[in-house]
Amino acid sequence: MRLLQRLPGGNFQLTSFDDDDRAPRYAILSHTWTEGQEVTYHDLIDGTGNDKTGFEKIRFCSEQAAIDGLQYFWVDTCCIDKSTSDELSTAINSMFKWYRRATKCYVYLSDVSVPGQVADAAAFQITWVDTFRRSRWFTRGWTLQELLAPPSVEFFSIERKRLGSKISLEQEIHKTTKIPISVLRGHDLSNVSIDGRMSWAASRMTTIKEDRVYCLLGIFGVFLPLIYGEGEAHARMRLEEEIQKQRGHELGQTCNFSAGKLAPRTTMPLHITRLETARATCVIPFRRDPDFTDRGTLLDEVRKKCLTPASRIALVGLGGVGKSQLAIEHCYRTADRFPGTWVFWVHAGSATRLEQSYRDIASQVELPGQSEPQANIFELVRNWLRDEKNGKWLLVLDNADDSAVLTSLLDRVQGHLSRYLPPSKYGSTIVTSRAVSVASHLVEEQDIIHIKPMQVTDAQNLLQKKLRGDVAADEVNELAVALEYMPLALVQAAAYISKRGPHFSIQQYLQEFRKNDKRKISLLNQEAGHLRRNEEAKNSIIITWQISFEHIRRTRRSAADILSLMSFFDRQGIPKALLLGSNVPQSAPRDVQADDGEESNNAKDDDSALDYGTDDSFIDDILTLRDYSFVSETTDPGTLEMHSLVQLATQKWLEGRGEVEGWRQQFISTLFSSFPTGQYENWNICRSLFPHAIAASAKRPRDKQSRKEWAELMYNAAWYAWQRGDIHEAESLAIASM
Repeated sequence: MRLLQRLPGGNFQLTSFDDDDRAPRYAILSHTWTEGQEVTYHDLIDGTGNDKTGFEKIRFCSEQAAIDGLQYFWVDTCCIDKSTSDELSTAINSMFKWYRRATKCYVYLSDVSVPGQVADAAAFQITWVDTFRRSRWFTRGWTLQELLAPPSVEFFSIERKRLGSKISLEQEIHKTTKIPISVLRGHDLSNVSIDGRMSWAASRMTTIKEDRVYCLLGIFGVFLPLIYGEGEAHARMRLEEEIQKQRGHELGQTCNFSAGKLAPRTTMPLHITRLETARATCVIPFRRDPDFTDRGTLLDEVRKKCLTPASRIALVGLGGVGKSQLAIEHCYRTADRFPGTWVFWVHAGSATRLEQSYRDIASQVELPGQSEPQANIFELVRNWLRDEKNGKWLLVLDNADDSAVLTSLLDRVQGHLSRYLPPSKYGSTIVTSRAVSVASHLVEEQDIIHIKPMQVTDAQNLLQKKLRGDVAADEVNELAVALEYMPLALVQAAAYISKRGPHFSIQQYLQEFRKNDKRKISLLNQEAGHLRRNEEAKNSIIITWQISFEHIRRTRRSAADILSLMSFFDRQGIPKALLLGSNVPQSAPRDVQADDGEESNNAKDDDSALDYGTDDSFIDDILTLRDYSFVSETTDPGTLEMHSLVQLATQKWLEGRGEVEGWRQQFISTLFSSFPTGQYENWNICRSLFPHAIAASAKRPRDKQSRKEWAELMYNAAWYAWQRGDIHEAESLAIASM
């Protein structure tokens, strides 16, 4: 694939990429040609063609791409060497994919003009909409796939005024083309009948007669060698045969291009059954993300593992870290690279949705017997997946977080869910889960890929894509650091900033974010309206994590108690010894308002406290928290660490349960009992606990007894700070202790 690269100063040059999958983000141009006026590949190589009218379209695409933060762009007239038949054939067979993978598609309508006095063309459709409907662009064969393939299509007048997008203009486009609005919004083309797709192209024309057929290859997901000179009828016959062979769903019918539908076919052998010609379909319930950001070698690792016969892998990590997004992108890349592959998506968040997903698969592959009242739908799908005659398939088991959902199958069918994800030479399975323990029941340990927060540069790239326009690199980096490189949090923040328009900046967001914990939680609770997350899942990262907190609390209360206590420590270097010896209560006291004249229940009261009893139970609790990626080990085997945003979410969760004050008191009491005076012989202990004392300085408790412990803790911390020469910190802590 060749792309045009915009250079400093506005010039551009051709750049080749041997692997389409590794091409950078790019914009793509859709337009109608003017005979003899288009800039060709050889014009660019020779440095000529600047005087052609088509050069203005290339300049427009370059400048509009730059506005959208894109350095690369593609124009069909000059990015393909049409003098080489092999290259032309490859390009035409790849065209649909190239348009689908474009970050932006700009439609340049040379026959649509907007009056000069109209500054905002999109707001004054009346001045151009009639001309828009009559545009030559809607009559050409090649522009059909250019309308349908890209996720983002924007229309511009000859004056470069933006008219709107495929979505904002969907009613006008629908009236003009008769293409259903659902398709314009990204509905899978394979779910539309062949007749329906043929009808969209029936009245469209091409300069070369064979192109009336070749322009439909991507619409039907088939590939053909180009034979210019064969004639439209012969090309039509080859297309029909390929559709019937690879994706034939309308058996016993033949394509009638002029009528825009299928006509009866009498030459189909009678012994061929409907099941044998069921087409491989790709059902991904989420649109492709045009802003998807590659994360180092993660997708390469997924791809390589999935190429292994009978592979089964798991993507495991904290909620909101981007597991499902990686799976979605891998599915689309698989569909691009191997068009004949079946792609199945199974929602595993609940037993009901899990079963419905298997029923959807049965319907997708047209399994006989699926409607029988006593049918074991899991067994039917399992048998289909095991049958190598059905070809290649990829199955994603998404949100497999709750082991109870997976084991619930034992009550109704024979076996654990892993039985119904059978190994097959032509099949691969991807599991996404927040819990290592769940994933390990479905895949081998060596096939678990742990997904961490983004790397610095990846997080910066994601923010720049989502925020569009020119954003200062240092501000983007500052925001990424504040949000700890968590993809969902970054997307939320970008959506919040963008929604408030051009006058709300990253710095304003950061100022709001840093005001106090209450405001920080409010911002993190903002839902981003994420189009690539389960519709039953909340899009707020706070709620995403709190769902996991609730699950841990139900299944292992002692682990939830440790998480509650850890949320008040400094995020790094949390001593295991303090957690193990802290008498963490089995049930934290409900918060009680207290002042100097009345006592509240204290978390250390004998009646409400429970020792762990054994180190083994403590280890199991830590393993549970690690399992959900809420805590992690450090190079020091005696300490743990947490994300500060997870700590904040935990405290918000405790607040909702009326337990935050009780756990604050428990934290103060635990730290108070371990922090010695600041004498020199105690410095090693003081040094390790000092960051936690600083964290405690902002957590003054309400309870009178707890306040006494807090004040003494502040005093000892001040003593240590003074002894080591940190006078400013010592003064601040000493004043707080008074």
